[in-house]
Amino acid sequence: MQNRVAVVTGGGKGIGQAIAQRFGLEGAKVAIWEVDEKSAQANVMTIEAEGGTALAVSCDVTNHASVVAATETTESNLGKVSILVNNAGIAHVGTVEDTTEEDFDRVQEVNVKGPFNCLRVLVPRMVENGGGVILNLASIASRLGISERFAYSTSKGAMLAMTLSVAKDYVNHDIRCNCLCPGRVHTPFVDGYLEKYYPDESERLKMFNKLSEYQPIGRMGKPEEIAALAAFLCSDEASFITGSAYDVDGGTMLLH
Repeated sequence: MQNRVAVVTGGGKGIGQAIAQRFGLEGAKVAIWEVDEKSAQANVMTIEAEGGTALAVSCDVTNHASVVAATETTESNLGKVSILVNNAGIAHVGTVEDTTEEDFDRVQEVNVKGPFNCLRVLVPRMVENGGGVILNLASIASRLGISERFAYSTSKGAMLAMTLSVAKDYVNHDIRCNCLCPGRVHTPFVDGYLEKYYPDESERLKMFNKLSEYQPIGRMGKPEEIAALAAFLCSDEASFITGSAYDVDGGTMLLH
């Protein structure tokens, strides 16, 4: 990835943070598009401390004008974008009965419209520049039923379909598009969820162990493990791969 310009949306925390750091180690110039500017700047400092090049860019992916402005900032500071990782997203817990219209709209706005805005702005530039690579973060929720994840599963199903559509439409423009379908990964979201719903420490630990054991491999994934596959798929080593979805789930799909 030496000197390639990579955009990682939501690259300040969790999986996005790990992907941005790994891309920096691989030699990419990384633009971290974030609504949380503090986390983006902190990750830029980490990448630079490891000898990489990174830029924090304030961006709300749900807003088309914000994505256009982020693209212009990225290009003027780092160069033409050749890699896009649509990672920014939010979660929601609830069945169809528990999900309000506002909750549903918000999840789709971030998880579906956000990637659409980024694709809408960056794909034409990739076509003009002779190619590029897109990696979307879907979820195993796009491929199997997970309890109480109605709005989230809907959004990730859309992300999987979006991946296939873009791969099909732009295969003749030297643009590859794939997606990752992670299982449960130990991120700040998991910790926040446990703290919110399980204030008692012993109950929290019990639930953490239960969530970990859900994966046949016996633990949650690490953000760095997702980032390792992301780095491969966005590199020239994966030049023959497009329109594919990769489960990174500790064997969870084996149960279904």
